[in-house]
Amino acid sequence: MEKQRRSGVRVDPPEVEIRGIVRSPSKFRDRLMIAIGMTGLVRAEWALSRWGQVIPCNWQQLDYIMWMDTYAPLGWMVADWRNMAVKELLEKNIQTMVFIDHDVILPPDFYIKMNERLIKERVPIWSGLYFTKSFPAEPILYRGKSTGFFADWKMGDKVWVNAIPMGCTVIHSSIFKALWDESEEYKLGNQIVRRVFDSPRKAWEDPESHAWMTRTGTEDLDFCWKVIEKGIFKKAGWPEYQKKKYPILCDTSIFCRHITDDGTMYPSRGEDQYFRRKGK
Repeated sequence: MEKQRRSGVRVDPPEVEIRGIVRSPSKFRDRLMIAIGMTGLVRAEWALSRWGQVIPCNWQQLDYIMWMDTYAPLGWMVADWRNMAVKELLEKNIQTMVFIDHDVILPPDFYIKMNERLIKERVPIWSGLYFTKSFPAEPILYRGKSTGFFADWKMGDKVWVNAIPMGCTVIHSSIFKALWDESEEYKLGNQIVRRVFDSPRKAWEDPESHAWMTRTGTEDLDFCWKVIEKGIFKKAGWPEYQKKKYPILCDTSIFCRHITDDGTMYPSRGEDQYFRRKGK
């Protein structure tokens, strides 16, 4: 080969055939876990919003198509699949959980705003905004139990409350760790999880009045009440939030749509316009 170089003859390196996805040998940071509970059917609008997100600069990507690793339990009850996701998060020692429900349409800049908050702010539990699937549709923001939705805000505000939904929500793993440690175990399929999330469903007879009492609710609000009432913020290393009257943030600039299987997106009758005009 040396003689060929001196004589001016070009020597090409041997050809190497490369097929498939070539992965970088560098280790990925376990920064975020996206958990999506699915019924097995999603609308095209959901898929476009999920994979049409603007990806922040200098984010590591796990593979070519799915921009971030996704844990997607299929066909479970809502509280159960969230508990499965929490178990996975804690076992892999991932820093932050991102819940995206299969019927919540994200705005295209959700990852950008999430990335900025993770870098610049210390907020253990926060969410985007979406409305109930109802007529009229109501914003899912609550201050206090049995008070209806909180309405004193305008679109774009950062609103502090004590209960939010879980369909577009970001939660630090320390919150789950503290709650996991004191939640009861139960069997789910072939694995053991804990009731970090639970859907209240109790019925009992009042011993004094002999009246029949029932208590039902949703797993998202039950989770928020439990975090506050059990002092989880303090136990998880966020004592400044335990002192707040309203320790959970909703960023209303992250305005999501709530979609049904037939394609109806809520709010469907302009209910959000009240909050856009408010204060003008």
